[in-house]
This record gives sequence, structure tokens and C-alpha cells, in this order.
Amino acid sequence: MSPDLSFLLLLAIRMAVAAAFVVTASIITERSGPVIGALIATLPVSAGPSYVFLALDHDAAFIAESALASLPINAVTMFFCLAYVFLAQRRSVVVSVGGAIAIWLILAALERLVPWTLASGLIANAIAFAICIPLFRRFQHVKKMPLITRRWYDIPLRAAMVATLVAIVVTMSHWVGPRVSGTIALFPVVLSSVTMILHPRIGGPATAAVIANSGWGMMGFGVSIAVLHVAAVPLGSAAALSLALATGAVWNLVLWWLGRRQIKG
Repeated sequence: MSPDLSFLLLLAIRMAVAAAFVVTASIITERSGPVIGALIATLPVSAGPSYVFLALDHDAAFIAESALASLPINAVTMFFCLAYVFLAQRRSVVVSVGGAIAIWLILAALERLVPWTLASGLIANAIAFAICIPLFRRFQHVKKMPLITRRWYDIPLRAAMVATLVAIVVTMSHWVGPRVSGTIALFPVVLSSVTMILHPRIGGPATAAVIANSGWGMMGFGVSIAVLHVAAVPLGSAAALSLALATGAVWNLVLWWLGRRQIKG
């Protein structure tokens, strides 16, 4: 088999694995209500596969530097969520999602002008959460989540979006380096796909409730990225990725447990 054919075959397999992962997670999100759905949506269901495939092609130092670039992007994604939540109260899906993505692109371009360190990346996340989480509160609850009727294009759309992201990250990483790879890996493909599918069917406010509940989960995702950055070189990529995934999973399980205790209390 020629090298080009081997590369294309391997890329197709990676795209299929990532697409299956994110489709499964997003289906669970739709059926679980805004709180549980938000916790599932903030697990690394698109960035995780991207980083796994980056680790197959690059050394631990590349992964560590990519994670450092991803850390401030997590803060940028918080403002994507905030923009969508506000726009979705009265605007169409095109305006709401398009406006949120525009905010993400502008802030992502601006953050590249900063020479980030672990400390400054954590501070950027702390500032983003301090601004966004209080503003989310009044949008987190809806009287009733409408029943969702699936359409034929839902699963293909989600699969195509995440598979395209993985293909871009894996293919471009050899040319653009770790900083750009880390930025692209955190493009909010899961949040965008969830909003584009749910908004036309259940309405902007109900969809916004899912996104507004994602703040604390995204805080855990930021911690996971920091763990990946710190652990990649001393422990190796595989161990660091496992530790980062475990960090995010435990964080969201704790949030779920605290939420159940609050309901029972």
C-alpha cells in the first residue's frame, strides 16, 4: 500500500472513530435534560479524539505546547457560550450561532497575540468564569424541555462536523505547529452542533438553558487541559491524556452528585 493511501485510510478511520464518539455523546445530551446534557456536552468528546490522534503523530512536547495553547481558548469558548445564550433568547438559530462563532473567532485571533504561560492561561479562565457564570444563572432553567423529534440529517450533520474538525487538526498539525493545532482542536464543534440542531426544534431559550448550564463543566475541562499540559512531558502523552480525561470525568461526576444532593435537599 502506498504511503498516501495509508495516510488517507488512517485518516478516514480516525474521522469515523471521532464522529461515532461525538454522535453518541450528543444523543445522550438530547435525552438527559439541560443540566445532565450540559455536563455531557462539556466532556472532551471532540477535543479528546483530536488530541489522541495528535499524540499518535507527535511527541509529548508537542502535546504539552498544544495544551498550553488550548487553555486560553477554553476561556474564549466561555464567551462563545455567553454570546449564544443572550442571542438565543430572541434571535434565529443563524444569528445566534453565527454571532457566537464570530465572537469565538475574533477572541481566538486576539489571544494569539499573547505569549501564554500556564499561570496566565489559568488567570484568563478564572476571569472568563467570573464574568460568565453569574450571567448564566437566570437562563439555566426552563419550565419544561420540549420533546425532541429527530430528523434524518441530525446524525450525519454531527458526524460530518466532528470528522471534519479531526481531519483538519490531524492534517494541518504537521505544518502549523502545536499552537495552531491546540487552538483548532478546541473549536466548539459539539456546542455548535447541539445548538444548531436543538434551536430550531425546541426554541432558543430551551437550547440556551443547556448551554447556560455548561459553565461549571467547562471549568473542569479547563483544569483537564492544564493537567495535560503539566503531565505530558514527564509522564508521556498516553498517561497524560488518560489523566486529563479522568480529571474531566471525575469533575463532572462530582457536579452531577452535588446537583442530585441539591435536588433532594
